[in-house]
Amino acid sequence: MFVSNFKLRAYNLKPPFCPLLEPFFPSAPLDKLAKSGIFQEQMGSNQHPRVSVIVPAFNEVENVAPLLAELAEKLDPAYEVILVDDGSTDGTFSKADSLRDRYPFLRVCRLPKNQGKTAAVLAGFAIARGEYISIFDADLQFSPEDIKLQVEVLDRGYDLVTGRKVGRYEKRTISRIYNFLARKLFGLKVHDINALKTFRRKILEGMNLRKDWHRYIVPLAAAKGFLITEVPVQLRPRYAGKPKYSSPWRIIVGLLDLLAVGFQVSFMRKPMLYFGTSGIICLIAGFIAAVVAILLRLLGHGFRPLLYLVILLVLAGLLFFAAGFLGEALASLNERLEELARLIRAGEEDEKRKQ
Repeated sequence: MFVSNFKLRAYNLKPPFCPLLEPFFPSAPLDKLAKSGIFQEQMGSNQHPRVSVIVPAFNEVENVAPLLAELAEKLDPAYEVILVDDGSTDGTFSKADSLRDRYPFLRVCRLPKNQGKTAAVLAGFAIARGEYISIFDADLQFSPEDIKLQVEVLDRGYDLVTGRKVGRYEKRTISRIYNFLARKLFGLKVHDINALKTFRRKILEGMNLRKDWHRYIVPLAAAKGFLITEVPVQLRPRYAGKPKYSSPWRIIVGLLDLLAVGFQVSFMRKPMLYFGTSGIICLIAGFIAAVVAILLRLLGHGFRPLLYLVILLVLAGLLFFAAGFLGEALASLNERLEELARLIRAGEEDEKRKQ
């Protein structure tokens, strides 16, 4: 989905939840999401925060109070915190909503059912007002001090700062393999793409994030030419509750998503390069096979299966070229859609400045 800016209406609805005007799905435009009434918020004392900290939370009721207490202690008024309840069933939203009067920097919104972390991040971004965006986990495994450190690095001119986890990590081996593959596939210089990260809001504007693709914000940003760096961040034990991504199935999903993102940022950029190369190889192999078949025929040793191989290789080469031309047409269409989305956002920003 393309993330766009829009104005939010004020809803005088009572907790614990907001009745929906229409179902919310991850592919729905965010302006519909805003109009659906899922947002419950109280404006903080700072109407123009510099940093928006988005906290996706799914069944984290035990962590809400200590999380907000630590954020209040270590962050200054330039920050706002947007806690997004991702369809929790343990009272996470009610707990967070009850603390809004105590913490004026807090804004709370709720998804009607569990949609995954990516949808929660995008829902929070839809109402974020900060120049910088930070994605902060609700389990308190990272320190708010590291958000401030990353903001300082952004002030030096970088577009995205990701963390490099330091400390005891239960999935260290899997994480190392995963990040190694990501570095090789995307040509990244950073060592960890799935830790605490803070970035300029333009990173997410126009970025097409599908389900579970929040883990690939770093390579997707790198593919668009944004300036990226990393800083060490201390990894702490989970404060309370159970990990949400401990299933072995997540390893397979992560690997397949890694390949899908790699396809998007490489193959979709220059499809003819890949299809055309395969086509040339097939045509050359077909030519060589044809020469061998002719020589054998002249020597009186005709071999019909070799003729079938020649036909197969030539047809495969031509099909590869046809697929390359089709891929180029699709890539061109995709670029035009991205440019259209950019122009729409620019128009919305100009209109907002005029108002």
